Amino acid sequence: MSARAESNPYDLSNRTALVTGANMGIGAATAVSLARRGAAVLITYLSMRDPEDDTTFPAAYREARSRDGSRVVDAIRLEGGRTEALEADLVDQLASTRLFDYAEQELGPIEIMVLNATGWQCPDTFSSGREDKVGRPLHPVTAETFTAQFGVDARATALLIAEFARRHKERGAGWGRIVALTSGGRDGFPGEVSYGAAKAALESITLSAAWELGEQGVTANLVHPPHTDTGWMTPEVEREAIAASPLGHYAQPEDVAEVIAYLCSPAAGFITGNRIQMR
Repeated sequence: MSARAESNPYDLSNRTALVTGANMGIGAATAVSLARRGAAVLITYLSMRDPEDDTTFPAAYREARSRDGSRVVDAIRLEGGRTEALEADLVDQLASTRLFDYAEQELGPIEIMVLNATGWQCPDTFSSGREDKVGRPLHPVTAETFTAQFGVDARATALLIAEFARRHKERGAGWGRIVALTSGGRDGFPGEVSYGAAKAALESITLSAAWELGEQGVTANLVHPPHTDTGWMTPEVEREAIAASPLGHYAQPEDVAEVIAYLCSPAAGFITGNRIQMR
């Protein structure tokens, strides 16, 4: 055990983290939490601008999706942390190389990777229903809805982990952390067919990494957040969230970020290949 772990098992000083989808919500809160523990953080994101008449998203969520990474960068730097932000479309198969190159140039080799970004665009379904149970318009499963979801949640996850593993081995590193965000994938996801299928693929990819990279000191885990207020929390969603929780509440992004940050810490060195279900 290193002197760093003995003195503070949650200290991430001199580590570099990559957090995807970090311009808002859980990704933004995770970037801040890791920075507070001493990590240098590369924030990556893709600003999404939805039509004003799109009723799929509440206004607060549309606004959050449209942001760049500057708010998160400013928050981290205000507290003395090291961070950079880089916009990247993870559907681009060259994005993983670009992100790792940029991190190594500006912050250091990536040792912590939090895969929070998703290609979610709309709830899609095999049924003929027009709305889901919280009033969102449903869309039929199409090649477009399926491809958009799998491009980020499955393919980009695999490519990012592959790049992480390749560089980790090349520099002879012996410590690393991977945490991926999931949401009901292995159990199916009625009303979110492509999303659920892509998350099931993400789970398999991440758990494979846990087994294959463990000998190199890398842990890989999944976090399944509870209903979390990232701008989605309409009265209908709030009632659904409270009813689904044995604790009778829903989470804030910071609640989920603390679990992720723990899994990224030296203290979690014996936790790998797990799917952490938050409720």
